[in-house]
Amino acid sequence: MPQISVDYSSGLAGSFDRRALGLAINRLAVKTIDAKPEACKTLFRASDDFVVGEAEEPAAQVYVEFQIFPGRTPEAKAALSEGVLALLAEHVAPAAGTRLYTAVNISDIDRESYRSTTAAG
Repeated sequence: MPQISVDYSSGLAGSFDRRALGLAINRLAVKTIDAKPEACKTLFRASDDFVVGEAEEPAAQVYVEFQIFPGRTPEAKAALSEGVLALLAEHVAPAAGTRLYTAVNISDIDRESYRSTTAAG
């Protein structure tokens, strides 16, 4: 654990190295919330559409969601969020004339109902 999802506007796909960002996020989780490296799983999902309010200007978004087991302090979660935002600023740049929105959410997983398996081929 953690399960990490990175949703991003598909227009950003060529402007950042997803593997490098994923590795950086995983390392941050290890450092900030004492996650085990092998437990960090980061999934990237591109979205073709992103609309902000009634704005006509081009916009893009990167939204990172961490799902972790309970027990981390609010301070540790806040440090993780701030660290992820810093990594996004370092790794992702919007195209000229495009506004980039970034956000992070840290949520606790219900330990009693969460299940996971690994299969080898």
